[in-house]
Amino acid sequence: MVTVSLRSMPRLFDLIKIGSLQLKNRIVMPPMATGLATTRGEVTEDLIKHYEKRARGLGLQIVEHSYVLKGGKLSPHQLGIHEDKLAAGLAKLAERIHSLGTPITIQINHAGRVTASDVCGQQPVGPSPIPHSSKHEVPREISRNEIEEMIEAFSSAARRAVEAGFDAVEVHGAHGFLLNQFLSPLSNKRKDEYGGSLENRMRFHSQIIARIKENIGKSFPLLYRLGADDMHPEGLTLQESKVFAQNLEKWGVHAIDVSGGIMGSRPAHLTGPGYYVPLAEAIKSVVNVPVIGVGGIKTPEFADEVIGKNRADLVAVGRAMLADPKWALKAMEGLRSSN
Repeated sequence: MVTVSLRSMPRLFDLIKIGSLQLKNRIVMPPMATGLATTRGEVTEDLIKHYEKRARGLGLQIVEHSYVLKGGKLSPHQLGIHEDKLAAGLAKLAERIHSLGTPITIQINHAGRVTASDVCGQQPVGPSPIPHSSKHEVPREISRNEIEEMIEAFSSAARRAVEAGFDAVEVHGAHGFLLNQFLSPLSNKRKDEYGGSLENRMRFHSQIIARIKENIGKSFPLLYRLGADDMHPEGLTLQESKVFAQNLEKWGVHAIDVSGGIMGSRPAHLTGPGYYVPLAEAIKSVVNVPVIGVGGIKTPEFADEVIGKNRADLVAVGRAMLADPKWALKAMEGLRSSN
Protein backbone atom coordinates (compact mmCIF):
# COMPACT_ATOMS: atom_id res chain seq x y z
CA MET A 1 0.00 0.00 0.00
CA VAL A 2 1.28 3.48 -0.94
CA THR A 3 1.00 6.13 1.77
CA VAL A 4 0.65 9.72 0.56
CA SER A 5 1.80 12.49 2.85
CA LEU A 6 -0.83 15.15 3.42
CA ARG A 7 1.83 17.81 2.84
CA SER A 8 2.44 16.42 -0.65
CA MET A 9 -0.99 17.75 -1.52
CA PRO A 10 -1.22 21.36 -2.73
CA ARG A 11 -2.06 23.94 -0.08
CA LEU A 12 -3.63 27.38 -0.13
CA PHE A 13 -0.28 28.98 0.73
CA ASP A 14 1.67 27.24 -2.05
CA LEU A 15 3.20 29.15 -4.95
CA ILE A 16 1.55 28.95 -8.37
CA LYS A 17 2.03 30.54 -11.79
CA ILE A 18 -0.54 32.01 -14.17
CA GLY A 19 1.42 32.04 -17.39
CA SER A 20 4.62 33.89 -16.51
CA LEU A 21 3.11 35.54 -13.44
CA GLN A 22 4.33 34.06 -10.16
CA LEU A 23 1.85 34.19 -7.27
CA LYS A 24 2.93 33.80 -3.64
CA ASN A 25 -0.22 31.88 -2.71
CA ARG A 26 -3.54 30.76 -4.17
CA ILE A 27 -5.89 33.32 -2.64
CA VAL A 28 -7.64 35.52 -5.19
CA MET A 29 -9.76 38.56 -4.49
CA PRO A 30 -12.40 38.33 -7.24
CA PRO A 31 -13.74 41.33 -9.14
CA MET A 32 -16.64 42.93 -7.23
CA ALA A 33 -18.20 46.22 -8.26
CA THR A 34 -17.69 49.00 -5.71
CA GLY A 35 -19.51 51.95 -7.28
CA LEU A 36 -16.57 54.12 -6.23
CA ALA A 37 -15.50 55.43 -9.64
CA THR A 38 -16.63 58.82 -10.93
CA THR A 39 -19.57 59.04 -13.34
CA ARG A 40 -16.95 59.28 -16.11
CA GLY A 41 -15.41 55.97 -15.03
CA GLU A 42 -12.34 57.49 -13.40
CA VAL A 43 -10.38 55.97 -10.53
CA THR A 44 -10.94 57.77 -7.21
CA GLU A 45 -8.94 57.79 -3.99
CA ASP A 46 -11.78 55.91 -2.27
CA LEU A 47 -11.57 53.18 -4.88
CA ILE A 48 -7.81 52.86 -4.44
CA LYS A 49 -8.17 52.66 -0.67
CA HIS A 50 -10.80 49.93 -1.02
CA TYR A 51 -8.29 47.74 -2.84
CA GLU A 52 -5.34 48.73 -0.66
CA LYS A 53 -7.17 47.58 2.47
CA ARG A 54 -7.59 44.09 1.02
CA ALA A 55 -4.35 43.64 -0.96
CA ARG A 56 -2.00 42.40 1.76
CA GLY A 57 -1.58 38.66 1.86
CA LEU A 58 -3.27 38.00 -1.48
CA GLY A 59 -1.87 35.87 -4.24
CA LEU A 60 -3.76 37.95 -6.80
CA GLN A 61 -6.17 40.88 -6.72
CA ILE A 62 -8.65 41.26 -9.57
CA VAL A 63 -10.12 44.73 -9.97
CA GLU A 64 -13.84 45.02 -10.70
CA HIS A 65 -15.31 44.82 -14.20
CA SER A 66 -14.46 47.89 -16.25
CA TYR A 67 -16.41 48.86 -19.35
CA VAL A 68 -14.69 48.79 -22.72
CA LEU A 69 -17.27 51.00 -24.48
CA LYS A 70 -19.73 53.59 -23.18
CA GLY A 71 -22.54 51.50 -24.62
CA GLY A 72 -21.45 48.63 -22.37
CA LYS A 73 -21.53 50.57 -19.11
CA LEU A 74 -23.68 48.85 -16.48
CA SER A 75 -23.96 51.33 -13.62
CA PRO A 76 -23.47 55.09 -13.08
CA HIS A 77 -20.25 54.78 -11.04
CA GLN A 78 -18.71 51.79 -12.79
CA LEU A 79 -14.97 51.86 -13.44
CA GLY A 80 -14.05 52.56 -17.05
CA ILE A 81 -11.22 51.46 -19.30
CA HIS A 82 -12.73 52.66 -22.56
CA GLU A 83 -10.49 55.62 -23.33
CA ASP A 84 -6.83 56.50 -23.00
CA LYS A 85 -7.35 59.45 -20.67
CA LEU A 86 -8.34 57.02 -17.90
CA ALA A 87 -4.88 55.44 -17.94
CA ALA A 88 -3.30 57.77 -15.39
CA GLY A 89 -5.81 56.85 -12.69
CA LEU A 90 -5.54 53.16 -13.48
CA ALA A 91 -1.74 53.41 -13.29
CA LYS A 92 -1.99 55.04 -9.87
CA LEU A 93 -4.18 52.17 -8.66
CA ALA A 94 -1.77 49.53 -9.97
CA GLU A 95 1.24 51.31 -8.46
CA ARG A 96 -0.34 51.56 -5.01
CA ILE A 97 -1.19 47.84 -4.96
CA HIS A 98 2.26 46.90 -6.22
CA SER A 99 3.77 48.87 -3.36
CA LEU A 100 2.11 46.34 -1.03
CA GLY A 101 3.73 43.43 -2.86
CA THR A 102 0.60 42.10 -4.55
CA PRO A 103 0.04 41.39 -8.26
CA ILE A 104 -3.01 43.10 -9.70
CA THR A 105 -5.34 42.22 -12.58
CA ILE A 106 -8.21 44.15 -14.10
CA GLN A 107 -11.37 42.66 -15.57
CA ILE A 108 -12.67 44.10 -18.84
CA ASN A 109 -16.33 43.84 -19.78
CA HIS A 110 -19.30 44.94 -21.87
CA ALA A 111 -22.71 44.63 -20.21
CA GLY A 112 -24.64 44.08 -23.43
CA ARG A 113 -28.39 43.74 -22.97
CA VAL A 114 -28.41 43.97 -19.17
CA THR A 115 -27.61 47.69 -19.04
CA ALA A 116 -30.13 50.51 -19.49
CA SER A 117 -30.27 53.42 -21.91
CA ASP A 118 -30.28 55.98 -19.10
CA VAL A 119 -26.94 54.59 -17.92
CA CYS A 120 -25.10 53.85 -21.16
CA GLY A 121 -26.67 56.63 -23.26
CA GLN A 122 -28.13 54.44 -25.99
CA GLN A 123 -30.42 51.51 -26.57
CA PRO A 124 -28.71 48.45 -25.07
CA VAL A 125 -27.28 45.98 -27.56
CA GLY A 126 -27.10 42.21 -27.60
CA PRO A 127 -26.46 39.30 -29.94
CA SER A 128 -30.23 39.15 -30.60
CA PRO A 129 -33.19 41.46 -29.80
CA ILE A 130 -34.20 39.47 -26.71
CA PRO A 131 -34.53 41.27 -23.35
CA HIS A 132 -32.75 39.81 -20.33
CA SER A 133 -36.01 39.89 -18.37
CA SER A 134 -39.36 41.65 -18.32
CA LYS A 135 -37.68 44.44 -16.35
CA HIS A 136 -35.04 45.09 -19.01
CA GLU A 137 -35.21 46.98 -22.30
CA VAL A 138 -35.33 45.11 -25.60
CA PRO A 139 -31.80 45.30 -26.97
CA ARG A 140 -30.86 46.16 -30.50
CA GLU A 141 -29.16 43.33 -32.37
CA ILE A 142 -25.46 44.00 -32.82
CA SER A 143 -24.49 44.46 -36.46
CA ARG A 144 -21.51 42.81 -38.12
CA ASN A 145 -19.67 46.15 -38.18
CA GLU A 146 -20.33 46.64 -34.47
CA ILE A 147 -18.91 43.21 -33.71
CA GLU A 148 -15.63 44.35 -35.24
CA GLU A 149 -15.77 47.57 -33.19
CA MET A 150 -16.30 45.55 -30.00
CA ILE A 151 -13.42 43.21 -30.77
CA GLU A 152 -11.21 46.26 -31.14
CA ALA A 153 -12.64 47.81 -27.96
CA PHE A 154 -11.73 44.75 -25.87
CA SER A 155 -8.26 44.73 -27.42
CA SER A 156 -7.71 48.44 -26.76
CA ALA A 157 -8.89 48.02 -23.16
CA ALA A 158 -6.36 45.23 -22.65
CA ARG A 159 -3.63 47.47 -24.07
CA ARG A 160 -4.57 50.23 -21.62
CA ALA A 161 -4.35 47.75 -18.76
CA VAL A 162 -0.84 46.73 -19.79
CA GLU A 163 0.24 50.34 -20.21
CA ALA A 164 -1.17 51.19 -16.77
CA GLY A 165 1.03 48.51 -15.19
CA PHE A 166 -1.43 45.72 -14.45
CA ASP A 167 0.11 42.25 -14.25
CA ALA A 168 -2.67 40.46 -16.10
CA VAL A 169 -6.02 41.04 -17.82
CA GLU A 170 -9.24 39.12 -17.23
CA VAL A 171 -11.95 39.01 -19.91
CA HIS A 172 -15.44 38.79 -18.42
CA GLY A 173 -17.58 36.08 -19.99
CA ALA A 174 -19.98 35.30 -17.14
CA HIS A 175 -23.00 36.59 -15.18
CA GLY A 176 -25.20 37.34 -18.18
CA PHE A 177 -22.97 40.02 -19.70
CA LEU A 178 -22.25 40.39 -23.43
CA LEU A 179 -19.78 37.54 -23.95
CA ASN A 180 -21.99 35.21 -21.92
CA GLN A 181 -24.91 36.39 -24.07
CA PHE A 182 -23.11 35.41 -27.28
CA LEU A 183 -22.22 31.98 -25.90
CA SER A 184 -25.67 31.20 -24.51
CA PRO A 185 -28.41 29.82 -26.79
CA LEU A 186 -30.92 31.60 -24.55
CA SER A 187 -29.76 35.03 -25.70
CA ASN A 188 -28.09 34.26 -29.03
CA LYS A 189 -30.56 33.44 -31.81
CA ARG A 190 -28.43 34.79 -34.65
CA LYS A 191 -28.57 33.17 -38.07
CA ASP A 192 -25.10 34.27 -39.19
CA GLU A 193 -21.66 32.82 -38.37
CA TYR A 194 -21.96 34.09 -34.77
CA GLY A 195 -25.06 32.06 -33.88
CA GLY A 196 -26.45 28.55 -33.93
CA SER A 197 -23.82 25.89 -33.31
CA LEU A 198 -21.43 26.04 -30.38
CA GLU A 199 -18.60 26.63 -32.85
CA ASN A 200 -20.40 29.70 -34.16
CA ARG A 201 -21.35 30.97 -30.71
CA MET A 202 -17.65 30.78 -29.71
CA ARG A 203 -16.46 32.75 -32.73
CA PHE A 204 -16.79 36.24 -31.17
CA HIS A 205 -14.76 35.10 -28.16
CA SER A 206 -12.00 33.56 -30.25
CA GLN A 207 -11.69 36.76 -32.27
CA ILE A 208 -11.54 38.92 -29.15
CA ILE A 209 -8.85 36.78 -27.56
CA ALA A 210 -6.84 36.65 -30.78
CA ARG A 211 -6.98 40.46 -31.16
CA ILE A 212 -6.03 41.00 -27.52
CA LYS A 213 -3.02 38.72 -27.87
CA GLU A 214 -1.97 40.51 -31.07
CA ASN A 215 -2.11 43.78 -29.14
CA ILE A 216 -0.45 42.84 -25.83
CA GLY A 217 1.62 39.81 -26.82
CA LYS A 218 1.04 36.07 -26.52
CA SER A 219 2.92 35.72 -23.23
CA PHE A 220 1.16 38.47 -21.24
CA PRO A 221 -1.03 36.71 -18.62
CA LEU A 222 -4.63 36.52 -19.81
CA LEU A 223 -7.53 35.15 -17.73
CA TYR A 224 -11.08 34.42 -18.77
CA ARG A 225 -14.07 34.45 -16.43
CA LEU A 226 -16.31 31.67 -17.63
CA GLY A 227 -20.00 31.45 -16.85
CA ALA A 228 -19.93 27.67 -17.05
CA ASP A 229 -23.62 26.85 -16.70
CA ASP A 230 -26.73 28.93 -17.39
CA MET A 231 -28.71 26.62 -15.08
CA HIS A 232 -31.60 26.64 -17.52
CA PRO A 233 -32.78 23.66 -19.57
CA GLU A 234 -32.36 25.59 -22.83
CA GLY A 235 -29.23 27.50 -21.82
CA LEU A 236 -25.48 26.97 -21.94
CA THR A 237 -24.58 23.61 -20.42
CA LEU A 238 -21.53 22.50 -18.48
CA GLN A 239 -20.71 20.04 -21.25
CA GLU A 240 -20.58 22.88 -23.79
CA SER A 241 -18.46 24.92 -21.39
CA LYS A 242 -15.95 22.09 -21.13
CA VAL A 243 -15.50 22.27 -24.89
CA PHE A 244 -15.29 26.05 -24.71
CA ALA A 245 -12.70 25.87 -21.91
CA GLN A 246 -10.53 23.56 -23.99
CA ASN A 247 -10.71 26.12 -26.78
CA LEU A 248 -9.81 28.93 -24.39
CA GLU A 249 -6.66 27.02 -23.51
CA LYS A 250 -5.92 26.40 -27.21
CA TRP A 251 -6.38 30.11 -27.96
CA GLY A 252 -3.78 30.99 -25.34
CA VAL A 253 -5.74 31.88 -22.19
CA HIS A 254 -3.50 31.30 -19.15
CA ALA A 255 -6.17 30.71 -16.46
CA ILE A 256 -9.92 30.13 -16.29
CA ASP A 257 -11.96 31.78 -13.54
CA VAL A 258 -15.11 29.67 -13.24
CA SER A 259 -18.42 31.19 -12.16
CA GLY A 260 -22.07 31.17 -13.17
CA GLY A 261 -23.78 32.16 -16.38
CA ILE A 262 -27.07 33.86 -17.19
CA MET A 263 -28.31 33.29 -13.62
CA GLY A 264 -25.61 35.66 -12.34
CA SER A 265 -22.94 35.55 -9.67
CA ARG A 266 -25.21 34.54 -6.77
CA PRO A 267 -28.21 32.43 -7.86
CA ALA A 268 -30.78 32.22 -5.08
CA HIS A 269 -31.06 28.43 -5.27
CA LEU A 270 -27.34 27.85 -4.65
CA THR A 271 -26.18 27.98 -1.06
CA GLY A 272 -23.38 26.75 1.12
CA PRO A 273 -19.61 27.10 0.83
CA GLY A 274 -18.09 26.73 -2.63
CA TYR A 275 -21.35 26.61 -4.56
CA TYR A 276 -19.57 27.12 -7.90
CA VAL A 277 -16.60 24.87 -7.02
CA PRO A 278 -18.21 21.80 -8.67
CA LEU A 279 -18.20 23.74 -11.95
CA ALA A 280 -14.54 24.66 -11.46
CA GLU A 281 -13.73 21.03 -10.69
CA ALA A 282 -15.44 19.92 -13.90
CA ILE A 283 -13.59 22.49 -16.00
CA LYS A 284 -10.29 21.60 -14.31
CA SER A 285 -10.75 17.99 -15.41
CA VAL A 286 -10.46 18.94 -19.10
CA VAL A 287 -7.79 21.68 -19.15
CA ASN A 288 -4.16 22.06 -18.09
CA VAL A 289 -4.17 25.77 -17.24
CA PRO A 290 -4.94 26.88 -13.66
CA VAL A 291 -8.61 27.09 -12.69
CA ILE A 292 -10.06 29.45 -10.08
CA GLY A 293 -12.98 28.27 -7.92
CA VAL A 294 -15.45 30.64 -6.29
CA GLY A 295 -18.81 30.91 -4.57
CA GLY A 296 -19.54 31.49 -0.89
CA ILE A 297 -16.05 30.55 0.30
CA LYS A 298 -15.73 32.00 3.80
CA THR A 299 -13.20 30.01 5.84
CA PRO A 300 -9.49 29.37 5.20
CA GLU A 301 -10.02 25.73 6.11
CA PHE A 302 -12.58 25.20 3.36
CA ALA A 303 -10.45 27.14 0.86
CA ASP A 304 -7.44 24.99 1.74
CA GLU A 305 -9.54 21.84 1.38
CA VAL A 306 -10.63 22.87 -2.14
CA ILE A 307 -6.97 23.24 -3.13
CA GLY A 308 -5.87 20.09 -1.28
CA LYS A 309 -8.47 17.93 -3.02
CA ASN A 310 -7.47 19.38 -6.41
CA ARG A 311 -10.95 20.71 -7.02
CA ALA A 312 -9.43 24.03 -8.14
CA ASP A 313 -5.94 25.51 -8.38
CA LEU A 314 -6.83 28.84 -6.78
CA VAL A 315 -9.81 30.07 -4.76
CA ALA A 316 -11.55 33.43 -4.95
CA VAL A 317 -12.90 34.84 -1.68
CA GLY A 318 -15.35 37.66 -2.24
CA ARG A 319 -17.97 38.61 0.36
CA ALA A 320 -15.85 37.37 3.26
CA MET A 321 -13.03 39.63 2.13
CA LEU A 322 -15.39 42.60 1.86
CA ALA A 323 -16.43 41.93 5.46
CA ASP A 324 -12.87 41.42 6.70
CA PRO A 325 -10.17 43.20 4.68
CA LYS A 326 -7.47 41.20 6.52
CA TRP A 327 -8.95 37.83 5.56
CA ALA A 328 -5.94 36.76 3.48
CA LEU A 329 -3.39 37.70 6.13
CA LYS A 330 -5.33 35.87 8.83
CA ALA A 331 -5.80 32.84 6.61
CA MET A 332 -2.08 32.49 5.89
CA GLU A 333 -1.17 32.95 9.54
CA GLY A 334 -3.75 30.44 10.74
CA LEU A 335 -3.00 27.75 8.19
CA ARG A 336 0.75 27.95 8.61
CA SER A 337 0.51 27.80 12.40
CA SER A 338 -1.66 24.69 12.19
CA ASN A 339 0.52 22.97 9.59
